[in-house]
Amino acid sequence: MSQIVNKMLALAPPLLVVFLVFINAAVFIPHPVSADLKLGFYQSTCPQAETIVRQLVQKRFNTNKSVTAALLRMHFHDCFIKGCDASILIDSTSQKQSEKAAGPNFTVREFDLIDQIKTALEAACPSRVSCADVIALATRDAVALAGGPNYPLPTGRLDSLTSDVNDVNLPGPTMPVSLAFIQFFEPKGFTISEMVTLLGAHTVGVAHCAFFQDRISNFQGSGKPDPAMDPALAGSLRKTCSASNNPAAFLDQNTSFAVDASFYRELTVKRGVMQIDQELATDPSTSKMVSSLARNESGFRQSFAAAMVKMGSLVGKGGEVRKSCRVFNPKSPVGGGARPPVASPRPPVVKPRPPVQPSPHGPVVSPRPPVSKPRSPVVSRGASPPKSGGKKNVPKKTHKKSSSPRRKGSKKPANGHHSHQKKKPRKGH
Repeated sequence: MSQIVNKMLALAPPLLVVFLVFINAAVFIPHPVSADLKLGFYQSTCPQAETIVRQLVQKRFNTNKSVTAALLRMHFHDCFIKGCDASILIDSTSQKQSEKAAGPNFTVREFDLIDQIKTALEAACPSRVSCADVIALATRDAVALAGGPNYPLPTGRLDSLTSDVNDVNLPGPTMPVSLAFIQFFEPKGFTISEMVTLLGAHTVGVAHCAFFQDRISNFQGSGKPDPAMDPALAGSLRKTCSASNNPAAFLDQNTSFAVDASFYRELTVKRGVMQIDQELATDPSTSKMVSSLARNESGFRQSFAAAMVKMGSLVGKGGEVRKSCRVFNPKSPVGGGARPPVASPRPPVVKPRPPVQPSPHGPVVSPRPPVSKPRSPVVSRGASPPKSGGKKNVPKKTHKKSSSPRRKGSKKPANGHHSHQKKKPRKGH
C-alpha cells in the first residue's frame, strides 16, 4: 500500500501532494510497532496523566516560548536512534557514555522540564507513565501551544534498557536532501514527502552559527556567500555570528515561535538558513512539495500532525517504566522493570471473625449483660404514695411473731395458729 501511494505522489500535481502525504501517513504501519500503543492508554491506570503533562508544559511555555523547538528536537533525536524510548534522557556514567554525550545532542535541552513532569506523574501514579510517553506528550502539547495542530497521540511506549553514545547517527545540516532521505528517513519507513514535512519543525527551530557559517561567508571555499541565500539574510546572519560565543539564529526569520507554513514560504524566496533546508526548495524531488506546503496552511497542519504521530510510533522492543528518567531502574529478578500489570478493582475486604476455640469445660457462652428493670418511683418521706404503679416498699414478712400490735381489721388465725400452718381435716359426719 505504501509503495502505491508513493507512486501516486510522484505523478500527482503539486496541489494534491499534501493530501496524499496525509493518506500515506494514515495507512503506513512502521516497524516495529508496539501492540500496546493506543489512544487513551492511561485512561484506567493514570487518567490524569495527560492533564499533568499539559499543565507543566503550559507553565514553561508561558515563560519561555522556545520550549517548543527544544522538545521537537529532543523528540526527533530520541526517535531516530532506536525508536521513541527515552534513551536520550539517560545520564552518562564513569563506565559508559550515553546518547547525551554525542555531538548532535550537546545542545538538546529541557531535560529539567521532563524531570519535573516525571516527578509529578510518579506522585500521582507510581511506575505507570513512561519517560518516552512524557517526551511525546510534552512535544505534542508544546506544538499546540505554538499554534500548531493538537493531534491525538497514541501512548503506551516503554523506556529503553540501553543508551550508547556510539548509536547516535543523525543527518547533518549540510547533507544533501537525497542522501538524508536514503540514509535516515527511508530506512525508518518514511516517504520523501514525510521527510519534507518533518523538517518543517524547523519553523520554530534555531541553529548555532557553526552549522551555517560557511554559507554566509565562504561557501565551498569560494570566499563568498552561498548564491542560493538571499543576500540580505546573509548580511544579517554575518552580523549575528560576529560574536565569539557561537550564537544562534532562528531558522524561520519570519514567525520564529509559531508552528506554521511560514518556514516553507521562506524557502521559496531563498531565506533558508541551513543548507539542507534551502535544498528542499531546489532539489527536483522535493521542490514541488515545498511550494505546495508554502501556500496551503491547513494542508501543512494535517500532514505535520500525521507525520508526528507516525514518528512517535517508532518504538523499540521491550523495555521498562523508569522511576527516574535519567537512570535505568535497578535490575529486578521478576519482570525486568516493565510496566506492572493493571489490577482489576477489588471488592472491599471483609475480615472473617476468628473461630471460637472449643473449651475443655464445655461451650463458651458469653455472659449476657445484666438487664436493668425500671425502678419504682422514689417517694420522699412524708409524701403520699403514688396512686398507681409500683408497690410500696414494705419489709418482707418473717416467721417470727411481731411484737407490734396487730393492725385493725386483721383476722386472727384459726386455732391460734399462724396462717401459714395447715388446718386439720374435719371429721366426717
